[in-house]
Amino acid sequence: MTKDLFAQALLSAAAVVGALGVAAGAFGAHSLRGVLEPRMFEIFETAARYQLLHALALGLVGALLLFGGERLNARWLRISGVLLLTGILIFCGTLYILSLSGVRWLGAITPIGGVAFIAGWIACAIGVWPARRS
Repeated sequence: MTKDLFAQALLSAAAVVGALGVAAGAFGAHSLRGVLEPRMFEIFETAARYQLLHALALGLVGALLLFGGERLNARWLRISGVLLLTGILIFCGTLYILSLSGVRWLGAITPIGGVAFIAGWIACAIGVWPARRS
């Protein structure tokens, strides 16, 4: 996969993840308030909030890859994109399932997504520094 195709894939993923985050937030606000117990509703809202925030981060990484040129370390930005998307899937996904199903053991998996978010942000920080050329 070339740099441009990967960047375009990240930007597309960011747009889809963002749209789904808005839909999840609207669904929660209009259909789940009063249906879910308050703690489960709060968990659902946390998932939607983190999904939207990290959709923006994913878009940022895609834009950096697409427009950053040789000034940036594309390898670390690609790693960042993969980690952020992994975090969205694991962190937000397990919180959505937990809040809607009450399956509590999923709470043990959620931190893996949180670690992926943190690692993705760190990889992005490394990625904005120029790659070392030999």
